[in-house]
Amino acid sequence: MAKSTASLVLLFIFPLLLFSCNNLGGHVKFAYGLEAQKSWCVAKPSSSDSELQNNIEYACNLLGDCKMIQPGGSCFDPNNLMNHASVVMNQFYAYNGGNGWNCYFSGSGLVVVNDPSYGNCKYT
Repeated sequence: MAKSTASLVLLFIFPLLLFSCNNLGGHVKFAYGLEAQKSWCVAKPSSSDSELQNNIEYACNLLGDCKMIQPGGSCFDPNNLMNHASVVMNQFYAYNGGNGWNCYFSGSGLVVVNDPSYGNCKYT
């Protein structure tokens, strides 16, 4: 029984060990040509204004630069909390490695696979 369990574990773990990650233009390329899907972090549409404002303040304090959502910035328009929060939440998410937990924001973040960029506002 122990031998078959060990074989089963190796059967599932060994292929995972063969994958090597290389960051290629926003996609993660694996050894067998598979790519991990790019993702972004945005604010959940059901978030309250106070949650969105808290997310903006939190992310901007840690990032140190939120000029993109200031007047004249590339992501200022549309000038609303949902847009501004999504932009800085995604900046925070990307800066910290794009891990799901970096988009939690007390339950008000949402990881998406469609690029939310628009016009001159480019989500990284």
